[in-house]
Amino acid sequence: MDKNIESIVDRYELVYDLHTHTTYSHGKGSVEDNVREAFNKGLEYIAISDHGPGHLTYGINRGDLVNIRNDIEKMNVKYPKLNVRMSVEANTICKPPYIDIRPEEFDEFDFVLAGYHFGVFGGNMIRNWLWSKGIKIGEESLRKSNTEMVINCLRNNNIAILTHPGDKGPFDLEAIAQVCVETDTLMEINTWHGHLTCEELRLVAANPDVKFIISSDAHTPGRVADFKDGVRRAVEAGVDLRRIVNIREVV
Repeated sequence: MDKNIESIVDRYELVYDLHTHTTYSHGKGSVEDNVREAFNKGLEYIAISDHGPGHLTYGINRGDLVNIRNDIEKMNVKYPKLNVRMSVEANTICKPPYIDIRPEEFDEFDFVLAGYHFGVFGGNMIRNWLWSKGIKIGEESLRKSNTEMVINCLRNNNIAILTHPGDKGPFDLEAIAQVCVETDTLMEINTWHGHLTCEELRLVAANPDVKFIISSDAHTPGRVADFKDGVRRAVEAGVDLRRIVNIREVV
């Protein structure tokens, strides 16, 4: 472990974590479990961003949206010093509207995250799963299709954060990064999935206008506010840490 890198990492703290999951989708803890953890770790605000409803095995139930909102409003009363937001980690797909959230549902959320996942119809699921297992036949056509899917999602929807870019398939991250700039979308450094990797960070950070955010992608309450590996990757990649919107240097 590079002591110089670690000394830099230790100078930073996380301000907010906008990508956490609960039992409403694939998480192990309740909304309050995550909120309590965020409060105890000194965050200024946290988002509950469970998986989009199009996921075959752990997407949220649309009927639960009102329950999630009620839970969040209760937390804002119980923890007045912590701002709790309602989001969703929607799934990118290849056909309009290029996301598994209906246009009229956007108003249900304070903001929307989006990323690519297996387990969603219309998202090159089988081809990407095979690619992830080392079957690279048709890789370039798959890269083109995946890239177009993400770009169309960004251009046709108001997406605050692109989650774990580069995960689970081949993507043209330089092209996607440019569209993130155009759409004012943050590129996530995810401490659970490992994307963006150091190599990917070097690639997309070459575009000086790209902005980043670190997320825990916590599926258990104890991982809420996990962020240091994201800072570590950014430092190793030579990224100016001022480009990461949700960390600050401790003075």
